[in-house]
Amino acid sequence: MEVGRLAKLCPAIVALALATSVAFAQAPVRPPYGVAVNLETAKKIATAAMAEAKKQKWNVATPETWDAESARFFSALTRLDEYLATDRPLGCKPEKLLQGPVADGLTHVGQIMMLRRLASAPVRSENYAIAEIVPGRVTAEQAAPRFEFD
Repeated sequence: MEVGRLAKLCPAIVALALATSVAFAQAPVRPPYGVAVNLETAKKIATAAMAEAKKQKWNVATPETWDAESARFFSALTRLDEYLATDRPLGCKPEKLLQGPVADGLTHVGQIMMLRRLASAPVRSENYAIAEIVPGRVTAEQAAPRFEFD
């Protein structure tokens, strides 16, 4: 079985996550809302985004149940993994794939983890250096987590 190209990038993904966490830990303090935007600017941004959405015929996804959304996510991840295991062209350099949608996905996972901590419902972090990472295993059925001090 050929290892998917994304699986080959796994060390880079872990390094990216670690580097990002270090970078954020050392980032200068700034307001949590980013650059100050007044109400008029916010309205202009929203209007431009709506116009672009209509022009591009973007569809707004309606959230389903947790189980349905989880199944949809893992189905998409499986299709991506299967595609990466082929010799079909990516349409971009692997680095761009890593720096774009993969890094974006990791960012969103980090945001969810942060929100859970803020809501007093933290998830214990897993040590990916000792985790059982298997190329091609991209479904919800994963090995038991391995924690650093267990």
